[in-house]
Amino acid sequence: MKFEPTAEQAMLRDTVNNVLADHVPTAADDLWATFADLGLLGLTFPESDGGQGAGPIEAMIVMSELGAGLARVPVLDCAYLPGGLLVEAASPAQRRDLLPKVAAGALRLAFAHEEPRSRWPLRTLMTAAGREGDSWRVSGHKSPVLYGDEADLLIVSATGPDGIGLFVVDPTDIGVSRRGSATHDGGRVADIVLEHAAAEPLASRRAEDAIEAAQVAAQAALCGEAVGAMTEALRITAEYLCTRTQFGVPLRTFQALSHRAADMHIAVTLARAMSMYASTALADGLIDQTVASRAKLRVGRSARFVGQEAVQLHGGIGMTTEHPISHYFARLTAIEQTLGSSDDHLRFLMDRVADYDLVGL
Repeated sequence: MKFEPTAEQAMLRDTVNNVLADHVPTAADDLWATFADLGLLGLTFPESDGGQGAGPIEAMIVMSELGAGLARVPVLDCAYLPGGLLVEAASPAQRRDLLPKVAAGALRLAFAHEEPRSRWPLRTLMTAAGREGDSWRVSGHKSPVLYGDEADLLIVSATGPDGIGLFVVDPTDIGVSRRGSATHDGGRVADIVLEHAAAEPLASRRAEDAIEAAQVAAQAALCGEAVGAMTEALRITAEYLCTRTQFGVPLRTFQALSHRAADMHIAVTLARAMSMYASTALADGLIDQTVASRAKLRVGRSARFVGQEAVQLHGGIGMTTEHPISHYFARLTAIEQTLGSSDDHLRFLMDRVADYDLVGL
């Protein structure tokens, strides 16, 4: 599948690329304010909510550039995913109050959904919500919560009297304790315990539908980021094979190594096609977890293969923190495990095999 961006999409790609041009992948630069000034944090929000009204293809373009530049800006974790939940489930008043602040970079959100020892897709929640007079209280344990230790507000999923619901929780509330730590790919994660914490419900539609819609969009965006990271990892590896010499000749002259690089190229091409498939389906209004799982499975397999091959073709230096390829490998490994691993999505698709006349792997 060959994708030709529109003039506006090409300008968006070039803008993000220019912003990241001087960015050092292994540095902890905070580009959040810059992205807010460019309107990128609210890119996918409706214009009526202070956003740009762009779609999933534009989000894929931004995430692809972030992947290529290894920029650990939590655009997806603190804006697109939780913001998507607000778009899907919040009341008009809640959206007007929160989304413009997120778009302006003044408010960071985090989605507290996963629970200890849980696996994607999470269908049963141990976290509970109950009503006390005119207010709500939430109790439970959420972990891991990506960038939960840096969030200004949490969107928490919990089981209430009418089933699963979504609630806005202030992490500074006396009933909230959170412990943050760094991830192996340079991000942040938190372990959050809620004990009778004050909460505000989001209730304009079924929470399960809102969660699925937001996660499908986030999975498509993650696929875009992975493709960007894989593409750059392949470029770095090919350049290394052309410049590194062994026995007086470049490594690219060894047929076995050239074949492995060619296999990496095939894997990236397959992943790019499936990433586009997931994003264009969303752009056409199709919110389908099966489509997202197909893409996430293919991209996850490609990410693992490309990351491992890139490290091995570099030799020992590929494992060092001083070389960027190790950081691409770390990020690709993290993406493969986020919002469902390849095994999780394969299991999800296997459960639906009976729905089809022909199935191929």
